[in-house]
Amino acid sequence: MRKLATRAGSGLLALGLSLSVALPSLAADPFRTTSPHDIGDNTEAAFKAIFRDGDYVGAREYLEQAKTTEDDEPLVHAMLASMAYLDADWDEVANRAELTKIKAQALVATDPLRGHLYTAVGIFLEGAHVLKTRGVARGTPTALAMLQRVFSELDKAESIDPNDPELNLLKGYMDLMLAVNLPFSNPAEAIARMDQYGSPIYLSQRGIAIGYRDLEQYDEAIAAVNQALGAAPENPELFYLKAQLLARQGAREESVALFNQALDYADQLPQPLVQRITWEGCVAEGTASDECSELVGYN
Repeated sequence: MRKLATRAGSGLLALGLSLSVALPSLAADPFRTTSPHDIGDNTEAAFKAIFRDGDYVGAREYLEQAKTTEDDEPLVHAMLASMAYLDADWDEVANRAELTKIKAQALVATDPLRGHLYTAVGIFLEGAHVLKTRGVARGTPTALAMLQRVFSELDKAESIDPNDPELNLLKGYMDLMLAVNLPFSNPAEAIARMDQYGSPIYLSQRGIAIGYRDLEQYDEAIAAVNQALGAAPENPELFYLKAQLLARQGAREESVALFNQALDYADQLPQPLVQRITWEGCVAEGTASDECSELVGYN
């Protein structure tokens, strides 16, 4: 559960994804190429800034606008919860988690798939807040009870459209995260779900690469991250992920080059992530981990 708690706050927590009521083909929708749902221009722009471009600075600007223009969109509040997590603002995490759930429940009558899906996201964010504020030992029983509610809501969404790309992307990420932490989970099924139905590709293949990484299947992970890079060639988090994989395979020179390439985008990334990339790149160069910790300011 310790790894589960940690990962809940990173890329995987940031995955409160979204679609809204079906509108004409010009509707903003980063997930569907046909029959798109209108999630709002600022919300879509923030989503792409984070997940396609790795630009958290730009995403914050879009989210500030979306709080006014698209306040009823649950993805807005889920992404704001993710930003608050990165800022270690736990009160705001709790606030945005609750708002994600409230806005999602308001959608159940008109868009039940999204309503149930984002109710699940809101509960999941609440569980992440519990684990972070109470600690793993004290928070785990409550978080596990919340997890049952998460899957109940996901099951309701899946009963409406099991092939929905947004549903499969989000559920796939959750399943992969659980698969590397809980022995009864099935990572192969989660990977197949995301590979077949998940969209957009830069995010689905990234999730698959992370799953394979955690399962120590590095060749498969590199193949997936290369597909993600094909769709998002300027994403520093994908450079970082591929650098990790190459480092674990012993390809030191290649990995160091990619760690440095990711750091070229440091001004658009959260500072804790920049520190982590710097530390891992330092270690990949062959420097002692204690020296690398001193370099980046780790205690």
